[in-house]
Amino acid sequence: MDNPARSAQKAGMTLDTDIVIVGGGLNGPALALALGDAGFDVTVVDALPAGARGEEAFDGRGYALALASQRLLKAIGVWRAVAPNAAPLLEIKISDGKPGQGPGPFVLEFDHAEIDEGPMGYMVEDRFLSRALLDAIRAHPKTTLRDDTTVVGQDIGPAGVTVSLSTGKPLSAALIIGCDGRRSGTAERAGIGRTGHDYGQTALVCAIDHEHPHHGVAHQFFMPAGPLAILPLPGNQCSIVWTESHDEAARIHGLDDAGYLEHLRPRFGDFLGKISLAGKRFTYPLDLTVAKAFHADRLALVGDAAHGMHPIAGQGLNAGLKDVGALAEVLTLAKRRGEDFGRAEVLSRYQQWRRFDVAQMVAVTETTNLMFSNDNPLLRVARDVGLGMVNAMPGLRRGFIREAAGLTGDLPKLLQGRQI
Repeated sequence: MDNPARSAQKAGMTLDTDIVIVGGGLNGPALALALGDAGFDVTVVDALPAGARGEEAFDGRGYALALASQRLLKAIGVWRAVAPNAAPLLEIKISDGKPGQGPGPFVLEFDHAEIDEGPMGYMVEDRFLSRALLDAIRAHPKTTLRDDTTVVGQDIGPAGVTVSLSTGKPLSAALIIGCDGRRSGTAERAGIGRTGHDYGQTALVCAIDHEHPHHGVAHQFFMPAGPLAILPLPGNQCSIVWTESHDEAARIHGLDDAGYLEHLRPRFGDFLGKISLAGKRFTYPLDLTVAKAFHADRLALVGDAAHGMHPIAGQGLNAGLKDVGALAEVLTLAKRRGEDFGRAEVLSRYQQWRRFDVAQMVAVTETTNLMFSNDNPLLRVARDVGLGMVNAMPGLRRGFIREAAGLTGDLPKLLQGRQI
């Protein structure tokens, strides 16, 4: 089978780069670094201007990185810059209850001491992770960043893809990869449809300062309107992801800080002492959106461009980094074999690898949200009993801990902390 260069020569094309990645968020730069390490020439096109990501000011947005995701970041040379500002996730406590009444009778507890690998993961602020990834891209000899640039068209041919940019200068490559979010223009221009639905919920996201130390414990408190996640940041701070109906979230978000805290306190409780807002407040409407295909000829989708799901299990970025590891491995092995890595038969290996895992995660998040985001007394009894049963079975509990740490399933080498 021809490699991309030979295919391009036959078609009279001269490629500007091996791979174009659309999207400069987190998955795009991580993938660019993994591919650059494997010898690909990669260009990342980012719609935002330079300096718009990785701002110096604290704004409270953070990510719960599973241990496997941390291993990938270490493998691509980014973790050293992130580690000083990361908080280890040592315990996870899951409970069911109502605002102002505290948790129900059963609390499911996951403790990292039950596995041998160390912390289940790490909390990292968006600003530190974004900055580390973009700095690494600028320093890498095989990666190029074009910021303040949008993709306005793509023409996919048998030997390559030509990308039209807002700058007016086209860019040719053997493969285009969409890391451009839930409303992926890359997928839309390729005619790849999507399935999904609106959850009727909005996530209120902020950070808080608190009086007492959190000791590295994350909390997931299920309430009738949706879950409240309390995620430990360095120091006496936590990141909050608080789910309400669209209308209620809009009303709460419209309040001043005092009114916002008045609604948060009965849900949060007093176990960390006095609390106050830190940084900005954000809202994100929640929906499920899954691409009907994760690839086409000379095109692949990664992260939210392929699958956006409910944040109830905190797996959004972790799922995207699994995509990064799987696609980087598929493309690298194809390149070593001399294959044309942009062909659909190569990219189908990536889809086959990731599709089942994504379907499983969607099923888990859908079922969990359906079971817990309500005040049905029969379901409340059933889920409380379920939490108690899992907590009483050490073997099953350790299985859930390993799942939360991202250590189960057919893991790509980078998520094992190994080079491809």
